[in-house]
Amino acid sequence: MSLQVVSAVSNSALLQPGFSLLNFHGDVFFFGQKGWPKRSCPTGVFLLDIKQNELKLKPAFFSKDSCYLPPLRYPALCTLRGNAEPDEYQYIIHGGKTPNNDLSDKLYVMSLVSKNSKKTTFQCIEKDLGGDVPEARYGHTINVVHSRGKSISVVFGGRSYTPLAQRTTEKWNSIVDCLPSVFLIDFEFGCCTSYILPELQDGFAFHVSLARNDTVYILGGHSLQNNTRLPSLYKLKVDLPLGSPAVTCTILPGGISVSSAIVTQTSDAEFVLVGGYQSDNQKRLVCNTIVLEDNKIEIVKRANPDWTPDIKHCRMWFGCDMGKGSVLLGIPGANKQFISDANYFYVLRCKGAEKDKEEELTAQICSQTSTEDPGDSTPFEDSEEFCFSAETNSFDVDDTDTYNEDDEEDESETGYWITCSASCNIDINTWVPFYSTELNKPAMILCSSRAGHWVHAQCMDLSESMLLHLSESNVKYFCNEHVDLNKGLQTPKKVVHLKKQPMKPLRRKSTMKLTTPMKKSFLRRLFE
Repeated sequence: MSLQVVSAVSNSALLQPGFSLLNFHGDVFFFGQKGWPKRSCPTGVFLLDIKQNELKLKPAFFSKDSCYLPPLRYPALCTLRGNAEPDEYQYIIHGGKTPNNDLSDKLYVMSLVSKNSKKTTFQCIEKDLGGDVPEARYGHTINVVHSRGKSISVVFGGRSYTPLAQRTTEKWNSIVDCLPSVFLIDFEFGCCTSYILPELQDGFAFHVSLARNDTVYILGGHSLQNNTRLPSLYKLKVDLPLGSPAVTCTILPGGISVSSAIVTQTSDAEFVLVGGYQSDNQKRLVCNTIVLEDNKIEIVKRANPDWTPDIKHCRMWFGCDMGKGSVLLGIPGANKQFISDANYFYVLRCKGAEKDKEEELTAQICSQTSTEDPGDSTPFEDSEEFCFSAETNSFDVDDTDTYNEDDEEDESETGYWITCSASCNIDINTWVPFYSTELNKPAMILCSSRAGHWVHAQCMDLSESMLLHLSESNVKYFCNEHVDLNKGLQTPKKVVHLKKQPMKPLRRKSTMKLTTPMKKSFLRRLFE
């Protein structure tokens, strides 16, 4: 096992915890950036390009018939291979967290449409689900199993918000483990069925799942309720007869107490387990080899790599499978660099170069290598771990199209949990809904100042009726800090003065008709 340093060039702000990795024919893509996508890459999907141990990003595109895919963090992913063309496969994406901390219950199917040296195009389709649809969650796993010539996906584990009926003012945004139900999803019809098994008593998340044929093995995981990492190992067997599916669970010995571990496949039936945590204050520096056969699993220790002092002494680490027996590991570099979000990355190769060739992956891997937001959780398990992957070979792409984060706006100014003003008192850890329309994020309104910025309605002392009026009316709003300034900068309205016409004396015309005798009498008096 060898360890090699990889440096991120001009895009370290995007390489944050929570990314997901998609490997299409040796080219690795990631999506799910922490903030909303910007104009340089509106899809939020990037091609990873590693050349001379330097990592660069190139935006990817969606076809016109694609649906919108939000930047989901910590979703469950797996591959789905076609029956007609085994070399062609799609990625299944379920659940995850949006930049607003909303949880998704949607299922997306992503496939590669075309790729050349200049452009990569994907098709993303949202799958309609019915029946016992899994609740919105993250930190869970999804696998595809095959039985009797049919395929079905298995969803298990994860975390979610406390159900609405059980929420209190003090624990409105609390995170809990999902119930330990097993969900089967039929991709052809979108039907979902849930199963409650007596062997699965407590829910947990950030476990590792391996699938082979009709069996899913679930290893490790962290229980938030008990704050434990039990050395658990479960075997889920799925039978797909003509009628209803059948699911059985068996508790196996020889499990490992670990959470947020990484699994990479080195051969047809051999996998390597790397990283993760064995307790709240201790990383797991031991590596294991996992051998899957038709009806059994074997876990043995293997030689550890020469970990660097930085890896040994860092508080947390993170990473993801790169494919072909390689793993990308990262450690925070905030203490050593001026950039607070910079990280150090290493490529760990788990097999020799002579074995590093294209292999047919007959087993499905789904491992949750990322953990929670720091505000949601305990020190180690719930720190955000970055899920990231890349091929170590060079890509034939133009460097001129490489993504440059300097062209974008400051990502720290976006989202619902910003400091909107000097008097802002909104804190993600203590916030509770104030308006009846709020659920798990505070209401915001746009200030129409020159630059334009979002403020919390509660910080502006807006009543609920006024907030509804402003949202329904097409009027501009100015926050408390800019309302006086806006009045002072207003140009006085131009007053149109009416031009007054001079008054003319009115001449009254006599209506009396003079006769000839009267005219003579009048002239006589005039000359006398």
